[in-house]
Amino acid sequence: MRYCINCCIHLLPNDLHRQCFRCRGPNHNNQKCPVCKEESKIPLYTDSKQMKLLAVLEVRTDHNESWNGVFCLRKGKLCSLIFGLIIMTLVMASYILTGAKHGLLLIPSPFHYGAFTSNPSLMDNESLSDMKDHYQPSKMNISYVKDYPSIKLIIDTITSKIEFITRQRPDSEELRKQEPHMFSVIPNKFLPNSKNPCWYEEYRGNTTTDPYATNSYALYSKRFRTIFDYLRKVFWNHLYHYKDKHYRLRCLPHFYIIGQPKCGTTDLYDRLRLHPDVRFSAIKEPHWWTRKRFGIIRLRDGFHDRYPVEDYLDLFDLAAHQIQGVLQSEAAKEHGKMNNIVIGEASASTMWDNNAWIFFYDNSTEGEPPFLIQDFIHAFQPNAKLIIMLRDPVERLYSDYLYFASANKSVEDFHEKVAESLQLFENCMLDYSLRACVYNNTLNNAMPVRLQVGLYVVYLLDWLTVFNKDQILVLRLEDHASNVKYTMHMVFQFLDLGPLSEKQEALITKSPASNTRRPEDRSLGPMLPTTKAILRDFYRPFNTKLAQVLFDDAFLWKRT
Repeated sequence: MRYCINCCIHLLPNDLHRQCFRCRGPNHNNQKCPVCKEESKIPLYTDSKQMKLLAVLEVRTDHNESWNGVFCLRKGKLCSLIFGLIIMTLVMASYILTGAKHGLLLIPSPFHYGAFTSNPSLMDNESLSDMKDHYQPSKMNISYVKDYPSIKLIIDTITSKIEFITRQRPDSEELRKQEPHMFSVIPNKFLPNSKNPCWYEEYRGNTTTDPYATNSYALYSKRFRTIFDYLRKVFWNHLYHYKDKHYRLRCLPHFYIIGQPKCGTTDLYDRLRLHPDVRFSAIKEPHWWTRKRFGIIRLRDGFHDRYPVEDYLDLFDLAAHQIQGVLQSEAAKEHGKMNNIVIGEASASTMWDNNAWIFFYDNSTEGEPPFLIQDFIHAFQPNAKLIIMLRDPVERLYSDYLYFASANKSVEDFHEKVAESLQLFENCMLDYSLRACVYNNTLNNAMPVRLQVGLYVVYLLDWLTVFNKDQILVLRLEDHASNVKYTMHMVFQFLDLGPLSEKQEALITKSPASNTRRPEDRSLGPMLPTTKAILRDFYRPFNTKLAQVLFDDAFLWKRT
C-alpha cells in the first residue's frame, strides 16, 4: 500500500487520494487543513499496524510543489556561489596586497622592503633566528618595480656614499687575546728544510687511542668519514720516534685559493692538484678560517661547538705524511735535500666571509669588524701566498643565483631579488660606512642575492693592509677560460713550482672544465637587459677602483 507524502494519511487501495485533502485541488489551504496542521502527529499505518520504522515513500506532487523544491534548491546553490565568490575575492586581494611575484599581475607589486636598522648595539647580542628583525618597513615607502630610472636613483645614492678608507691593522697582542689556544698550538717558526710550513708536535696518545675520535669534521659530516677511516689506519706508521717520545708532523697550507665563489676556483683547484709538487687538504673547502672555527656549519642552523685548530690541522695529515717521507729520506739526511711539496687550501669564502665577527669580537668601531680573517693568517704565516680568481661581478651574481636558488628560478625573480638587495644595501649605506655594510652579518643574510661578494676591491684592499702585493695573484676567469695554459703557467710561476713534462702539462691544461653551469640553469637564458644595466651601474665604481689598484683595465669588464 502506498502513501501520499503530502498528507501522510492512509490512502485507499484504488490510489484515488479521496481522503487526501491536499490532493483535492489547487485551492487546498494547508493552514485550514486539519490533517496538514496535525501531520506530525498522525502515524503511518501499513495493513492496520503502526509503522515504527522509516518507510520508502513514493512522492507524488503537483507541479507547484516540484517547482517550490527546485526553487529552494536553487536558492541554496546561489548562496553557496555568492559565498565562494566572496572568499575568492578576499584571497585575491590578500595575494595582491602581499606582493605579486614573477610578473603575474597586470599592475606593479606594491610590496615595500624594510629599512636597515641604524642602531648597531641591537645587533651585538642578536641571535641567528633574529637576523632579519631589524629590517622594519622603510619610511621612504619605496615600491620596487621593473623600472630602471627609479632603481638608478638608489644606485646613485649608494655611489655617493662610497669611500675607500684604509682600515687600522690590529697588533699581535690583540690577536693573541682573541685566540689564545690557536697561538698555543701553532709555533712561531717552521722546519727550515721544508718549503711548506711544517713542524713536529709531540703526540701524547697511546696505541689504543683514536687520534681522530673528536675531530668535528668527521663527527658532523658522513662524507668525510671514509677519509678519516683511512687516516686512522696509516696514522701510527707516520709517527716519528725520538728519545722515547712520539711526534707527528703538523703542517699549514703554503698557499690559499681564497676566492671568489662562482669564479672558477673549483676548476683551478682540480688542475692545480694534478701538479706533482702540490697537495691539498683532505677536504676541498674546509671553511675553517671563516666559519668552522666559530662553530658555524650552516648559518641557518645556528652555532655548534667551535672546531679547534687541531681539527683543521688534521685535514693536512695526508700531505704531511708525504712531506715527512721526503724529510726522512736518505737524500734529505745525507745531502740536506729540501722538501718542495707544497700544500694548498681552497675555501672560496676566505677572501670575503667575515660574517661571524659580530658574535665573537667586541670593541667594534662604528659597526666595522675589529679583526678579519687575514689578520690571523698573517700572524701565523706572514709569507703565505694567496690566489684570487675573479670574474665579471654581474655575471658572477647571476651564476650565484642560479646555483643556490632552490625553486622558482627565473630572470624575473632574479630581477626582483636584485632590486630588493639594492635597497637594503642603500639603507645600510645611509647610516654606516662601506666596510661596515660589506661585513655586516644581518644585512648579508637579509639580501636575497649576495651583492656584496662582487665588491672585490673592498676585500682586496683589506687583504693588502696585512699582505704585500707580490704575495697575492689575481686572475680573471675570462682569461682562464680562453687560455688555460697561460693562466696555469702564471700560477706555477707564482708558487715557484718545479718544471713539468709535456705529458704532465697536457694533462693539467687540456682536461675539461670543472663545475660548469647545469643544463637546467642554462635553459633559463641570460638575465634581463634591464637587470644587467642596473648591476653594471652598481658595480662600476668598484670595478674602476679595482682596475686602479691592479693597474689593469681588464678588471673594468667593459667587453663582457
